[in-house]
Amino acid sequence: MKNAYEMFNISKNVEMIAKESEEEIQELFNELNEVCLYNQAKVLKSFKANNISQVHFGKTTGYGYNDIGRETIEKIYAEVFGAEDSLVRVQFVNGTHAIATAMYALLRQNDTLLAITGKPYDTLCEVIGIEPNELSLKNYGVNYKQIDLLENGEFDFDSIGECLKSTKVKVVHIQRSKGYALRKSLYISDIKEVVEYIKTIDSSIIILVDNCYGEFVEDTEPTEVGADLACGSLIKNIGGGLCETGAYIVGKKDYIELCAQRLTCPGIGKECGATMGQNRNILQGLFMAPSTVANALKTAIFSASLLEKLGYETYPNSFEKRSDIIQAVKLGNKEDLVKFIQGVQHASPVDSHVTPYPWDMPGYSDKVIMAAGTFIEGASIEFSADSPIRDPYVAYMQGGLTYESAKLAVCIATDGMIKGEKI
Repeated sequence: MKNAYEMFNISKNVEMIAKESEEEIQELFNELNEVCLYNQAKVLKSFKANNISQVHFGKTTGYGYNDIGRETIEKIYAEVFGAEDSLVRVQFVNGTHAIATAMYALLRQNDTLLAITGKPYDTLCEVIGIEPNELSLKNYGVNYKQIDLLENGEFDFDSIGECLKSTKVKVVHIQRSKGYALRKSLYISDIKEVVEYIKTIDSSIIILVDNCYGEFVEDTEPTEVGADLACGSLIKNIGGGLCETGAYIVGKKDYIELCAQRLTCPGIGKECGATMGQNRNILQGLFMAPSTVANALKTAIFSASLLEKLGYETYPNSFEKRSDIIQAVKLGNKEDLVKFIQGVQHASPVDSHVTPYPWDMPGYSDKVIMAAGTFIEGASIEFSADSPIRDPYVAYMQGGLTYESAKLAVCIATDGMIKGEKI
């Protein structure tokens, strides 16, 4: 058989380790296939129940009134997520926009937002007011409290309980994925436990989950275990690599209506919002998502195994249970970090001739380097890698539309880093 590794001049050592890694992780792949099958069944059942047909792929412009495709999409999202309602719109520019919309919809002056997974992802810091911004929640009079996870990555139940009993909290924020941190990402069982705990103290507290990178990784979603709202991006897991833009919010019907009126304006809510020909991509992307997420997870596990064998620390390690598609690897120095991420870019199907460098990206406090040779700009369900330029110099990888292409990209990037090839 012809050798795919030789086509990219990958060293025999990396090729050998890659093959050895793949043999060792086959049982993990089988487990992923079972989760994928269940989630695919869940999506298929909803498509069948809603009689999806060509009429749902139609295009609306202008105000977008009576868009049957949009309305059916939001019904399907609610069913798949086990929620009362959903808001799935191309008018959301990213996942942060969806989360911010929910926060602004729910919080009023003198209300308190409590983050119980530590400091939120970088792009939310100006939204909340952790970093200064004239339009932050803080500047509108919203209070913010933060409780870090314990050193073992578990919720600090004692501190959460003390805070909720001493402070009237309106919204609790949970970030499921690790973001740019080395903590473990949260399992659905973790979220279920803390939701039940919070609700026993005060059932009126609204629990908002940042679900980015977590959809379809397990067979259950946060809104199925008591979260009031969950948000995510259509160019991550749930879009299946086909959605061109947008985000979603799923959850309690009353809260979804508030979010809709924040996205548009009071009195308009969900009634407007042209889909401009994107309904087919949203529906087909959702249909593809369970399989696409499984490919991304296989890529993450393979990456961890390969890099562990080369002596690098990985988070999570190759045999740990997964709760999102992100794979972190500690490279230890700026030079290797930059080299590895540049290697991912050079192994991409799009813009492989481009060399990324660290830059001052909007919404981040450190310079960031991003490799994203993707068909959809910034789509992190496609294989990509990025990192803030700060100690301990960790590369964060995610995605993989096909396992085979992403596996090759990991091997190319790793081999180039080891060889120290000049860009």
